[in-house]
Amino acid sequence: MIWDEVERAGLSGVAGVWVHEFGGARMFNVIAIKQAYPGHARQAGLLAAGCQSGSYLGRFVVVVDDDVDPTDLFDVMWAMCTRCDPANDIEFVRRTWSGPLDPLLDKASSTNSRAIIDACRPFERLTDFPMVARASPELRQKVKEKFADLLGKIGCA
Repeated sequence: MIWDEVERAGLSGVAGVWVHEFGGARMFNVIAIKQAYPGHARQAGLLAAGCQSGSYLGRFVVVVDDDVDPTDLFDVMWAMCTRCDPANDIEFVRRTWSGPLDPLLDKASSTNSRAIIDACRPFERLTDFPMVARASPELRQKVKEKFADLLGKIGCA
């Protein structure tokens, strides 16, 4: 629903949206985009946090590049650790819509706050940002098969 709503609002380049289960199905949302212009990632985060489906009980919105799988928490956290400068890339929105299921609900105002985390490569550095060093899925599978007996002993299989 978030995907549909942000596209209806005019956001282009959406590659994926995922609402992570551990966030009570609303408190930790990830949107992946193919960046097309400066500010695109910030716009995506603000729209995802502000649309009807993303705003009720929302707590965190993480925006990642289209090379990151928004359904994979490891990938999302990796992007946050390698592409997000906390001082520059995290926005806070206060007094936002919440609900009675929110354990941190401000009872006096019925609101909460949320963080919008830009975990995308800086648009100005797309051409010179360090490449991702990662083995292909095929190579990873070959290594897993070759060393299955050893990996199984240390709990990595």
